[in-house]
Amino acid sequence: MEILDNSFGTIFKITSFGESHGDLIGIILDGVPAGLEFDLEFIQSEIDRRKPNQSHLTTPRFEEDKVKVLSGLFKNRTTGAPICLIIENQDIELSIYEKYRNFLRPSHVDYSALKKYAGFSDFRGSGRFSGRITAGFVIAGAVAKQILKRYNIRVFAYTKSIGNIVDETRYSSDEIKKLYDLRHNSLVGAIDHAKSKSMEFLIETVKNQKDSIGGTIKCIVDNFPAGKGGPIFNRIDSNISKAIFAIPSIKAIEFGAGFKSAKMRGSEHNDPWILKNGKVQTTKNDAGGIIGGISTGMPIEFTVAVKPTASIGIPQKTVNIKTMENVEFEFSGRHDPCIVPRVIPVIEAMTAIVLLDCLLIEGHIPRVFNS
Repeated sequence: MEILDNSFGTIFKITSFGESHGDLIGIILDGVPAGLEFDLEFIQSEIDRRKPNQSHLTTPRFEEDKVKVLSGLFKNRTTGAPICLIIENQDIELSIYEKYRNFLRPSHVDYSALKKYAGFSDFRGSGRFSGRITAGFVIAGAVAKQILKRYNIRVFAYTKSIGNIVDETRYSSDEIKKLYDLRHNSLVGAIDHAKSKSMEFLIETVKNQKDSIGGTIKCIVDNFPAGKGGPIFNRIDSNISKAIFAIPSIKAIEFGAGFKSAKMRGSEHNDPWILKNGKVQTTKNDAGGIIGGISTGMPIEFTVAVKPTASIGIPQKTVNIKTMENVEFEFSGRHDPCIVPRVIPVIEAMTAIVLLDCLLIEGHIPRVFNS
């Protein structure tokens, strides 16, 4: 039985390749409608949002992350053929990973990958399992966003919490343009200025302690049409969830009211239907814009939990797999004290990929753009 571990999608299909400390990372896009004017500048701007060494709160690894197009374009328009895009790795660090090759780093993929691939997988910076491969996801998502923009569909995510600092404000999808500007002014990708400063201070404190911390990201999709997706195994929420869990460090996802639903009564959780300006909608959105796996026309809203970065500088207990001894070691490699801000564009990208694929499958978006 053929299992495609590195490909995702039905019509708009992506195939990821490359390793964290290999020569390059990249993505192949198949099913992109022909005739799309390719905005490489926008793609680069999306990549710049997730690249390392953006501030004192991120990993010091330096990567220029310049996107190169190898195939699939002619006169700057898509041809309908597969599009191959790459980013060459520059700041490659090998010695630290060679030094600790036989140490099973806590909460890393070392042991499970060893059992799966018998020691042949690339262990440098976690290889294929590294968050670095998500740069390819962001490239694909940027292409998907270009197409969704033609239909006024916007995907926006922001930092909802870092540690125990939480922004409980429910922002309206009508304010997305304003929210973009507020997020841009925050080092952590938050909306509320005071919360952002508190989050920054917390991350700085954790960094100085050689530790790491996690948080949550809220994603809002505006103007996605009603009636898309379907039961039982092709639900929009199921497909989004699968895509989101392809991102390293994601530990949970909830749509709408999510886990709060378990404490609510039906009279509280139900979203009443109303007519407003001749349009059917709901007075609130605890369903998160999806009922029965099908879009309702309300904003699609979900929140994801991002775990603390596994690489920390504090001594930890582990096993030397070569000598089969219990040992204690201190990992001194480069890492983000909090990966949440750099995950935001990846969340948006994977969401855009799923939604575009859904609209192509259902014929809402044509396979060729004539203008």
